[in-house]
Amino acid sequence: MARYLLRRLIFVFLSLFLIISATFFLMKAIPGDPFTSEKAVPKEILESMMEHYGLNDPIHVQYVKYLGSVVTWELGPSFKYKARTVNDIINDGFPVSFTLGLSALFIAISFGLILGVIAALYHNKWQDYTAMVIAVLGISVPSFILATFSQYIFAMKLGWFPVARWGSIEQIVLPAFALAALPMAFIARLTRSNMLEVLAQDYIKTAKAKGLTKFKTTFVHALRNALMPVITYLGPLSASILTGTFVIERIFGIPGLGSHFVTSISNRDYTVIMGTTVFYSVILLFMILLVDILYGIIDPRIKLSGKGK
Repeated sequence: MARYLLRRLIFVFLSLFLIISATFFLMKAIPGDPFTSEKAVPKEILESMMEHYGLNDPIHVQYVKYLGSVVTWELGPSFKYKARTVNDIINDGFPVSFTLGLSALFIAISFGLILGVIAALYHNKWQDYTAMVIAVLGISVPSFILATFSQYIFAMKLGWFPVARWGSIEQIVLPAFALAALPMAFIARLTRSNMLEVLAQDYIKTAKAKGLTKFKTTFVHALRNALMPVITYLGPLSASILTGTFVIERIFGIPGLGSHFVTSISNRDYTVIMGTTVFYSVILLFMILLVDILYGIIDPRIKLSGKGK
């Protein structure tokens, strides 16, 4: 297990290094600079700003400096937000995005598993059709349509929740459901298809023949083995949903990290682009590592140490 973890950690750091390098050189290959859109800036001031931020240095010097800043986790100042660093932006935005994403994940996993299990247990019955209709709606309706619709119905017409903004539990409900709809639908469909396959296995029939209850057969024996594809899907999903989503955060006026990530690209804010990309990559690689470890816990037949092959 320790050797496996060491190999995976080496893989994580190598992947992170490649992501940072690729993002850095691709960003530098884009024509222009962060101050291209600045209006009426005298040439002397522009040169001074370029010198101050180290943009006049040779590219290999900038690259080595940036690798050093990632190692110390001092991601540098923002070129567009005055008196703010990339660390400030991440520290302010990530807790908000994390809270919203965690709420959406909880909703998506809970309702997705319930719908998938019900659909599999009542295959080709009205419960199955109803669950799959909900799943199809979750996949086909874009999140911004669902967010706007829920604002109109539950906030403006019924007055159950605030229309927008951030700070109370009531303000989390609508954006969390809008954000959870698509992953919930995918989880429901994945759970249903894998549960149908597992329920047809011989060991499930043996369990039923031995007199095990339907509840124990389903949740102890079948669901556990049907969860592997869902766990695989949850790795990258968790990284993307916990680090902020631009559309939902913009519609509900939520000060999360997703809006900074998108606006930094249009602003050519190099340090924020790099900082948010590195931060997202760290979360993604950590979640993939966690998923790999969970494989061995959920299904002991998978040997993490590589023994028994």
